[in-house]
Amino acid sequence: MSHLTSSSSESTAPPQRKIIHLDMDAFYASVEQRDFPELRGKPLVVGGDPSGRGVVAAASYEIRKFGVRSAMSCYEAKRRCPEAIFVRPRFEVYRQVSQQIRQIMLSLTDLVEPLSLDEAYLDVTGIKEHHGSATLMANWLRAEIYEQTQLRASAGVSFNKMLAKIASDINKPNGIAVITPEQAEAFIATLPIERFHGIGKATAKRLHEMGIYTGADLRATPVDTLEYEFGKRGRFYSEIAHGNDTRPVKAERKHKSVGSETTFRDNLSDTDSLLVQIFEQNADAFEQLSKKGRLGHTITLKIKYADFTQITRSHTLHTPFPTAESAHYWLEKLLAEAPRHLPIRLVGVTYSNLTSLDELNTQPDLFGL
Repeated sequence: MSHLTSSSSESTAPPQRKIIHLDMDAFYASVEQRDFPELRGKPLVVGGDPSGRGVVAAASYEIRKFGVRSAMSCYEAKRRCPEAIFVRPRFEVYRQVSQQIRQIMLSLTDLVEPLSLDEAYLDVTGIKEHHGSATLMANWLRAEIYEQTQLRASAGVSFNKMLAKIASDINKPNGIAVITPEQAEAFIATLPIERFHGIGKATAKRLHEMGIYTGADLRATPVDTLEYEFGKRGRFYSEIAHGNDTRPVKAERKHKSVGSETTFRDNLSDTDSLLVQIFEQNADAFEQLSKKGRLGHTITLKIKYADFTQITRSHTLHTPFPTAESAHYWLEKLLAEAPRHLPIRLVGVTYSNLTSLDELNTQPDLFGL
């Protein structure tokens, strides 16, 4: 357990928010290993047929050391770990367990914001139980969840959502970490930019090109520079580099769309160069989507020209896009259909018309069943 201790709080300021991010450890795979003891300690994939076109819905910790992760093709997972065991998802069971865990959270606070079946934010500001300690509350939640479900959870505790989510990943699996206001500045300074909320692989690559690798580098970059490079997102990056995240925990939360975009330093006209950038944004958007436990039926290409005019072009499939690569054909087609009268300064890719991974048991073809 990593516990960054706190000293004192400001008496004149409003009560410091206390946020818990609770994240179940390898949720789908852990449920399978709980229910079927012969799978415990084995490299397990919950997903489709490795000889077909199925995708990984979840990977046990035993197989993650081979580089297997969710949203990867099952064929690639089998290639990386020939000893892998593949089981079909049982989403109805996962939903039932998730509801059981949700009720435990709600017994502590009404302010529970689910992100997916296996993770949620809780705002425990002002809660008197457990001596008002968010750390004790988080440990109680983890213990109660294990007692009732025999499943392990990790937790992060901090004063905003971004830091709580980062903290929950520090001591996974089955761990807890606490980041206090007094230690946030030093913690953020050493944090790789890839760990910041909203910074995916494509954005991280761009920031690296600017010489920005850590929170300290990001904090030292003028906000005007970040806004010039990334538009409105630039200010957000500056805020989180200073530890500022005022997003409230919302009891109801639905993702309508997930996307990623980038503004070029120099306008582009070459099709191959544009496709490279578009595919990078697509990979970034799909990664964010996967982390939220979603897949999208609709993909939208956004293009902004040198004169700042912009267009969008979309395509919708009957079944959701199972991998980032499965969208490449349509993105290339959408780009080909777009006017090319001016050089292009920005491209973006957005997934919408979203489906929860836990609903995909009604779409067995996606998992190659």
